[in-house]
Amino acid sequence: MSEIDLDALAPWLGRTETSEDVLTQGLIEKFRATFGPHLWGGAGDVPLGIHWCIALDTVPAAALSEDGHAARGGFLPPVPLPARMWAGGDVTHIAPLTIGETFTRRSSIGDITAKQGRSGALVFVTIEHEYFSGNRLCIREQQSIVFRKITAPRPVKSAPGAGDPASLRSSLTPDPVLLFRYSALTFNAHRIHYDHVYATEAEAYSGLVVHGPLQATLLLNLAANALKTSPHRFSFRGLAPLTLPCELQLHNEGTGASGTVWCQDQKGLRSFSAEYAAV
Repeated sequence: MSEIDLDALAPWLGRTETSEDVLTQGLIEKFRATFGPHLWGGAGDVPLGIHWCIALDTVPAAALSEDGHAARGGFLPPVPLPARMWAGGDVTHIAPLTIGETFTRRSSIGDITAKQGRSGALVFVTIEHEYFSGNRLCIREQQSIVFRKITAPRPVKSAPGAGDPASLRSSLTPDPVLLFRYSALTFNAHRIHYDHVYATEAEAYSGLVVHGPLQATLLLNLAANALKTSPHRFSFRGLAPLTLPCELQLHNEGTGASGTVWCQDQKGLRSFSAEYAAV
């Protein structure tokens, strides 16, 4: 791990940022139009997963890197590896969000660690988020971002029984329009989601990449539908890139108050997985 100088990144530990927004009916309508029948109907006025679309970083175009992300060295540490993606997270739902209230996201860098993966050095940055609606703490989240070298993704074997039709709950066929809409909802300019030439030539993917939080949103709503209530705890992680063209299948194996949900493609390759619990 000699190529990664963690001491140089240590000053970013504890760094904080705060962003405010207003949860509007217009945003909710756009969110519902994007996800349609895959949203849990019992959520009421505010659908689950919309917190990933509020109080976003509004980075000027001049401050973006070639990949479309914000240049490093601001809030995120300047990790000397070219590719970055969501690795996973842990969400705790505490109180519902309210339309029209000021929504505040308070974030801090909790940890920076280096590991050796099959493709080389990996650096994981853990971000602690607190989401407030008005003066009420509504969601607490721990988010993990992975930085890595650019290499062609290796095929990942699906787990035994991943193709069991008994666990299949629904499916959809993501397309460039869906990816564009979700990028717009989240103000995400990462080019792997909409620029096919960049995704395949610069970052060596086989096609446009389906967003991690898009998959997490689908799984969060699937879990809520199984529980008939919003999950109190929802822990998710990325397993493999999901690229177009594909069929995105949504699976659930639950045991009453808890269970496992996952996304897989038409070949049984799992791309995203989550554990959920009602309490």
